Amino acid sequence: MLIVLKQGVDGSYIEQFLNMMRLNYGLKCEVIERSNKKLIALSEKESEKVDMNLLYSFDCVNYVMKSDEIDEFDGEKFRRCNTTVNVGDYIIGKDRFCVVGGPCSVESEEQLWLIADRIKSAGVKFLRGGAFKPRTSPYSFQGLGKKGIELLLNVKRKTGLCVVTELVDLKYLDLFSDVDIIQVGARNMQNFEMLRQLGKCDKPILLKRGISSTIHEWLMSAEYILSGGNKNVILCERGIRTYETFTRNTLDISAVSIIKKISDLPIIVDPSHAAGIKWLVEPLAKAAVAAGADGVMVEVHNCPAKALSDGKQSLNLDEFDDFMNNIKPFVHASNKNML
Repeated sequence: MLIVLKQGVDGSYIEQFLNMMRLNYGLKCEVIERSNKKLIALSEKESEKVDMNLLYSFDCVNYVMKSDEIDEFDGEKFRRCNTTVNVGDYIIGKDRFCVVGGPCSVESEEQLWLIADRIKSAGVKFLRGGAFKPRTSPYSFQGLGKKGIELLLNVKRKTGLCVVTELVDLKYLDLFSDVDIIQVGARNMQNFEMLRQLGKCDKPILLKRGISSTIHEWLMSAEYILSGGNKNVILCERGIRTYETFTRNTLDISAVSIIKKISDLPIIVDPSHAAGIKWLVEPLAKAAVAAGADGVMVEVHNCPAKALSDGKQSLNLDEFDDFMNNIKPFVHASNKNML
């Protein structure tokens, strides 16, 4: 077991913690320095004596890693990742809160312009839109492909909005040279060859959590990108599959606070995919703010009833205006600034 201590904590707190470990568990533990972090390493046998939940009650403890996780990180986990990610003129993370808005899929030039113009007027800096759409059914709309990328980049040039769109296959990577943030969707979270290649570029990567993936598996996928040299990773919690059927997925709001505890990476939340129901988008977004998220990704459509994908969970343009007005007080209360 590795106990990772918080940086900057007063030494007296650490000494109290060490005394507790020695007296309560009879351990001969000392603090060691590793990659600018203070750690306490315990053998597997010693770890069996320790109550992990009790460890987290001490202010000096940042997070705890079990023995079976340590080899996988091989020390890389303890380097500093980017606490913020620069996207064009904007910064995601730290004391800023971003909203990413746009349609599930790019359907036409007219549709994209209507949505882009409206979200920009609402103060949004990031436009999302799927050019390539991985769908459960092969008969569903699969996106406009290259044409969709061209439409997104045309809107980017004329509006200044940063573009976020999903890469579904490495063979299309050359088309993404002017895309601001490459999204790796839930289905590709463990496409390790894709992650390795994205680790070689310096473009921001938005890594969505797989629908059945643990937080540990999600962070391991991020490590594939980070270990390749690309430190510009943004995590996205988008709901996981549970036995609940009322919602499309179940938003794991605890994941936001956990990531903030054990990782340096910025994290945003996608309440649209988590809920699958548009009236749930706003309350889930507010919960994300309260949990410490660095932003939200929201699906917006000019006519959800006629959307070619995910219309049920998409806000119309007026609803999105209301959403922005209603979420701002929560963002300000969390001591973050809206991008």
